Amino acid sequence: MEFTQVILYTDTDGRARFREQAIPLTEGKPQARLSALMPSGGLQLRMSPVGFRSDFHCTEKPQWLFVLGGAMEIGLQDGSKRVFRPGDHFYSADTLPEGATFDPQLHGHCSRQVGDEPLVTAFVRS
Repeated sequence: MEFTQVILYTDTDGRARFREQAIPLTEGKPQARLSALMPSGGLQLRMSPVGFRSDFHCTEKPQWLFVLGGAMEIGLQDGSKRVFRPGDHFYSADTLPEGATFDPQLHGHCSRQVGDEPLVTAFVRS
C-alpha cells in the first residue's frame, strides 16, 4: 500500500508545477498501514472567507497543506488550475529559486477560495 503525495514544486525553469510521488505505507498493522514518521516544525490553522484570493507568490518554507473545509483552487503560471476539497492535500514546496528576485510573471502560484463555504486549511511545516 502507498499514499500518493501531491507536490507543488519549483521546476528548473523557475515555474511552479505539480507532480505526484508515492509514500510507502510500510509500518503499522495490516488493517491500519502507516508511513514512516516524518519530522514536522509546527501546525497552523487558517480560515479564509468566501471571496478570498491571493496574487502569485512562492511558498516561504515547505509545508503540507490539508483542506479541512470548503474548497481551494491553486493556479499556476501556465494557466493550469487544480481544486482541492476537504480531505485533499498537497505538499507546497514551490520556493523562490536561490538568488532569484521574485517575478510575478514567472514564479509561484496563486490561490483562491471557491464555492459558498469559507476555506479551512491546516498547514504542517516540514
